[in-house]
Amino acid sequence: MKIDHPAFDYDNMGQQYSGQRQTEPKIASIIYRALGGAKTVLNVGAGAGSYEPDDRYVIAVEPSAVMRSQRLANGRSPAVNAFGDQLPFDDNAFDAVTAFVTLHHWPDMKKGLLELKRVAREKVIIMTFDPEALDRFWNAEYFPEVIDVERQRYPMISFIVDALGDRCEVWEIPVPLNCVDGFQEAFYGRPEAFLDEKVRKAQSAWGFISDEQQRTMVKRLADDLASGEWDRKYGHYREQPEFVCALRLIICTV
Repeated sequence: MKIDHPAFDYDNMGQQYSGQRQTEPKIASIIYRALGGAKTVLNVGAGAGSYEPDDRYVIAVEPSAVMRSQRLANGRSPAVNAFGDQLPFDDNAFDAVTAFVTLHHWPDMKKGLLELKRVAREKVIIMTFDPEALDRFWNAEYFPEVIDVERQRYPMISFIVDALGDRCEVWEIPVPLNCVDGFQEAFYGRPEAFLDEKVRKAQSAWGFISDEQQRTMVKRLADDLASGEWDRKYGHYREQPEFVCALRLIICTV
């Protein structure tokens, strides 16, 4: 299926998002290490506030009213209502600018990336998924339509690096077995989670899949879980403490 517009409609479909998508401490520790000595941080496409450090001055930008309201419910500071490609801030206004799993919702990603770099004084930090590594995960077998959607939405890592400049590092991020941030790879060892509609609704790619297709894919997994086929092929993941798949952190020194 072809995706005409990459953005997920959080105002109509994101009401329960923050209940499933929370800050995973082990991932957060990697992000905070990348932030280094940055004291002022702009978080763009901030959602409900996951991965915002508590020990620094943070300004958040979030265009969705539903997501801004979830920030307040979670005790986060209010967010500026703005878009990543039109940031209402001066050049070099923040030590660091972050964007966590948000680029694939932006209509003009290159313009947005240049905006992140414009307002950053020291570094730009982006967390995203590498579309070329998505098939490392067993869900490519059970949910190929979802993977197809994701491949169309996630920018290539080379695209991000080219837009930000050559002073970039790319880190692979290991995902822990009991990850509390409910993106797809978080459940690599807990496949039963995908049978829960609330889990799927917090993963934006499913919003591009029809209800009928979802039922077909979920039944495919449910049948293999019931028969033991999933465990025969992939059961070792249930005990694997970490999984390195497509999650990446890109750190650009400006």
